[in-house]
Amino acid sequence: MALIAEILFSILTGTALFFFCKNLLAIRRNILIGKASFINDHPGRRWKQVLLLAFGQKKMFRNPLVAILHLFVYVGFIVINIELLEIIVDGITGSHRAFAPLLGNCYILLINSFEVLAALVLIACVVFYSRRNIIRLKRFISKDLNGWPKTDANIILITEVVLMSLFLIMNATDPASHFLISSYLKPLFNNFNESQLAIIEHSAWWLHIIGIYAFMNYLPYSKHLHIILAFPNAYYAPLIPKGTMHNMQSIQNEVLYAMQPEMAPTEATAPEKFGAKDVMDLSWKNLMDAYSCTECGRCSAACPANLTGKLLSPRKIMMSTRDRLEAVGKNIDTNKIFIEDGKSLLHDYITIEELRACTTCNACVEECPVSISPMDIILELRRSLVMEESNAPAEWNGMFSNIENNFAPWKFSPDDRDAWTSQS
Repeated sequence: MALIAEILFSILTGTALFFFCKNLLAIRRNILIGKASFINDHPGRRWKQVLLLAFGQKKMFRNPLVAILHLFVYVGFIVINIELLEIIVDGITGSHRAFAPLLGNCYILLINSFEVLAALVLIACVVFYSRRNIIRLKRFISKDLNGWPKTDANIILITEVVLMSLFLIMNATDPASHFLISSYLKPLFNNFNESQLAIIEHSAWWLHIIGIYAFMNYLPYSKHLHIILAFPNAYYAPLIPKGTMHNMQSIQNEVLYAMQPEMAPTEATAPEKFGAKDVMDLSWKNLMDAYSCTECGRCSAACPANLTGKLLSPRKIMMSTRDRLEAVGKNIDTNKIFIEDGKSLLHDYITIEELRACTTCNACVEECPVSISPMDIILELRRSLVMEESNAPAEWNGMFSNIENNFAPWKFSPDDRDAWTSQS
């Protein structure tokens, strides 16, 4: 019987890891659909960003209470899963607490710390669940989260509560163990005999590991993927001042050639496309941003356009980009290559009204815990809208015409621009 259990466990572990890796590779493939760009300057500063933003959660601590609760969940979930190593060894070899003889008293200290963290994770998850579903904070009841996004967030919180509870039950029903937190649960099982306790312990052990594997394979379909992508996303976050807009070199060259025609190359080729209409026109970093989004809504809560009732929600921009990227990825999976489906990120997923509402104030980037930039995507879509479709408000068109003809936004010829100085 023990041999069958070991074989089943090994098959379960191998299957879970296979599908997890397969899904991660599919996400990597989707991210690399974006345009290539080389980002590896100042590695020291970039690793500092990882330590401060991803590990240290620097931006979260603008709200200390929420940050501490999130830290409990983050540290607890990561550290407690170190125990997964022992579970895998026990499952494959058929042993029980394989690390206990090796670590001695340190093992008790380690499990005690795991149990304290598990209790803190339980408390934090209950608080977060209440904030979303009972207190109903404004940024959690936005229409952005209607349907699956709201369900996804609740699934994550409930799953973490279940996993932590199973961990404590597993320890509480082990007759040979007396750990810090689970010892208080032992009275709940006083009416069970030794064989019944063994069944409960083994059941909790199996449900705990199956739950971890299920959760692991749920990550690629969930906003909780940020627990993996937050680290590379923080590393590749821009080092330049926030809000800096990137010039299109081809357009900049056109202006320079207009001012100095002798510098224009004889065989200059026009760029194939201006801005971005679909996800493959964005950079791979923009697409990683979309997958890294936690849907926390801090960006939308800080957005002045959103606060004044306009349609724009930076969170929805990221969610729509991810939805479109997933659709493109499924198209490729089905057809081996992308087959035009008559849809695009611009218009079908993100509307003109949303794009025009953005003031480019950069509040969304400033608030994001992992420095995601919805504004970069908005600007690229705007460029496509204006330069590919000639679709701009009348006020913008007037300004464009003045710049083209008068080299300034105002309707005065260059010769008359200083005429106001002669007026008394």
